Amino acid sequence: MKSAVETLNPTRVRLTVEVPFEELKDSLDAAYKKINQQVTVKGFRKGKIPARVIDQRFGRGAVLEEAVNDALPKFYTEAVNEGELNVLGQPEVDITELKDGELLAFTAEVDIRPEIEIPDYSGIEVEVDPVEVTDEDVDKAVEELRERFASTAPVERPAEDGDVLTLDLEAKVDGEVLEDGLASDVSYTIGSGELLDGIDDAVKGLEAGGEATFTSELKGGSAAGKEAEITVKVSKVAKRELPELDDDFAQLASEFDTLEEVRADSRKRLENMKQYDQATQAQERVLDALLELAEVPIPEKLLEDEVNTRKHNLEHHQLGQMGLDLAKYLEIQGKTVEEFDAETREQAIKGIKTQFILDELVNKEKLNVDQEELTEHLMRRAASSGMSPDQFAQAVVEGGQVPMLVGEVARGKALAVVVEAVTVKDTNGEVIDLSDGEDEAAEATDAAEQTEGDAAEAKADSDK
Repeated sequence: MKSAVETLNPTRVRLTVEVPFEELKDSLDAAYKKINQQVTVKGFRKGKIPARVIDQRFGRGAVLEEAVNDALPKFYTEAVNEGELNVLGQPEVDITELKDGELLAFTAEVDIRPEIEIPDYSGIEVEVDPVEVTDEDVDKAVEELRERFASTAPVERPAEDGDVLTLDLEAKVDGEVLEDGLASDVSYTIGSGELLDGIDDAVKGLEAGGEATFTSELKGGSAAGKEAEITVKVSKVAKRELPELDDDFAQLASEFDTLEEVRADSRKRLENMKQYDQATQAQERVLDALLELAEVPIPEKLLEDEVNTRKHNLEHHQLGQMGLDLAKYLEIQGKTVEEFDAETREQAIKGIKTQFILDELVNKEKLNVDQEELTEHLMRRAASSGMSPDQFAQAVVEGGQVPMLVGEVARGKALAVVVEAVTVKDTNGEVIDLSDGEDEAAEATDAAEQTEGDAAEAKADSDK
């Protein structure tokens, strides 16, 4: 076999392959064997039909077609390996010559990973929010804890803001009660915004036994997005009672003995959260700065597939779960179709560039992923997916996605290398040391890739 590579552009090549006919022998034998099992010829046992009879009865062309279809993937793969190409996606194959007994020639156009030169990133400087926890932040955290330990007591008066009501609901569309339009003993806190638009105005002022009707757009169910007539009946009005903020509350709501210890613990937790947010912000801004510096050609076919994957996932998975279609979603977002398409394309480009440049850094820095790092990453991904680690691990293995997870960890380590080399300051001018922030880098890269490049990554890795 002879092969040659022609570069069409930085992200696409054309392979020209010539195969001497004798190299098709195994595929020809397999073709005759396959046809033998599929046809019957009077006078011959099944599977024992001579090749010349198959040629006479069914045509040599049918045999050649079967043999070529069997052989092409092998010869294409050999040509790719010979050319040391890092291909993306499936090739467009064109058989240019097929001479029985002499030669098979074909071309294959395919996208490749572009060669990327990593820019000097040591001069990058980014600014992040400072880690500052105020007394007001602590007060709010303690108040939220206090809210979780609130109790309720029935009252005989009209409902007010903050009251907890027990409700029965009935929804009608075009005068007909929906099959899933009845709900009983629903607990609702006035002002929480957890049910339907307009319900607060409808129930305020009602006492137990009171009833009201209002119109609202349904947020879910069989008639999601439609205007419905809602009848609400109040069976109970209860007032929320908050515990006193004292040492007794501290012992009730925590492992601490005093309220001051609760406040100190809340402050520490808030500081940790803000430090994590700061680290994540730093990773994202460093990554953005790196992408600005790097020249990364984007394969058009890969970009098209990524854009289509994003749109499909949004329309058929995310929006479907919310009971919305794309038109309604765009209306809520206040975007035109053109704006949505442009935004999706921009996000897709960023996701692909992120993967390409971080993968190049992985190779340049010779970064490896050990079992402990992979396990920690799997645990994080499992938590974010809502699955148990065992369930998530099983799904990853069954889906053949282990290499994808290894790639995510490696890219997180590559980003950490960049972060260690750049300057990160907060808005107060203080230099932030993130040299030990590899875990945060990994998590930040996870988030960036899931929102900006996950589909591209899966496509590129699975099509190799």
